[in-house]
Amino acid sequence: MDIALFSPSSLFAADDDSSDGETTETSQSFVDRNHQFPGMELNIREFGFHQLNANLLWPGSFAFADWLVQRPHLIRNRRCLEIGSGTGALAIFLKKEFNLDITTSDYDDQEIQDNIAHNCTANNITPSLPHINHTWGDEFPTSVPDWDLIIASDILLYVKQYPNLIKSLSFLLKSYKPKDTTTNAVSPSECKPNVGAESDMLPWPVFLMSWRRRIGKEDESLFFSGCQEAGFEVKHLGNRVYCISLTETNL
Repeated sequence: MDIALFSPSSLFAADDDSSDGETTETSQSFVDRNHQFPGMELNIREFGFHQLNANLLWPGSFAFADWLVQRPHLIRNRRCLEIGSGTGALAIFLKKEFNLDITTSDYDDQEIQDNIAHNCTANNITPSLPHINHTWGDEFPTSVPDWDLIIASDILLYVKQYPNLIKSLSFLLKSYKPKDTTTNAVSPSECKPNVGAESDMLPWPVFLMSWRRRIGKEDESLFFSGCQEAGFEVKHLGNRVYCISLTETNL
């Protein structure tokens, strides 16, 4: 089953649980909304419609933020790349909450990049977060990726894009070279689901993904089985957060 391009705005009522309901139309193209993240409110400009669904915040972003706030040791001192950043809201939250070294990334579309920059400025992040335009499956703009933590939320909507997504993830994880050569790699076996234990660590590098949307289980499983076929180990850490890393033989 493939998912057609559509505007998801009809799926969200004005009194969305993650928003305070305050909505101001700034033009026919954009809507400003105040969204409540753990411990802070962010003002996020969203597209009224975007064909690639970069227009709204999805449930996974809020759930992921809550999950990470309870486990700050998992992202402390990491160098992070968010793929499928959309509005940039999650990255902005992580920068403000943890001062995380984070770069945003999304489809090669200038409007998306400009809107993330706008949202950074609106939430007092200057200069704006670094951003990389990258369409999944295309050659990555950086030949030697040095992000040890790749994150995403609710990006599995388009089933036909799974092979391209896995291709990009394969490059980012298998071509990773640490910026700090003293970094000690952690094996996939140390990616543990135990909540809150300071001894728990994520592998270096790793893809950490929150997935809260609901599609057919058979379609959803195509992504995870595709990851395994590509040489990744997939672990569910609870609350629909997944740890995807290189298998021991691919380290």
